[in-house]
Amino acid sequence: MKTAAKGNARLKLKASARIKRRYLLIESPSRDIIEKAILDYIGILGWAKASPFFVKEEDGRFILAVERSELNKVRASFELSGEKIKVKRVSGTIKGLKI
Repeated sequence: MKTAAKGNARLKLKASARIKRRYLLIESPSRDIIEKAILDYIGILGWAKASPFFVKEEDGRFILAVERSELNKVRASFELSGEKIKVKRVSGTIKGLKI
């Protein structure tokens, strides 16, 4: 495995060790509603497994990054929440969402 250059202290990860994420384009009134829906359905342990984080927010549209293996559970939490949370698109890259 190649090492990083002297100026760059970051080493490359093997593909099997890298966290594989999916990016969701979500329409929702607020960020808090999205977080509450995920926590209510999959709980704290599920939150830790999914490791969701908000990448970008603008005008009621959010990009949420989620662990690939937990994607279906996160989407199910939005459907069961009863709130106005709509998943518009899912992509493997942020660029693929085309905000």
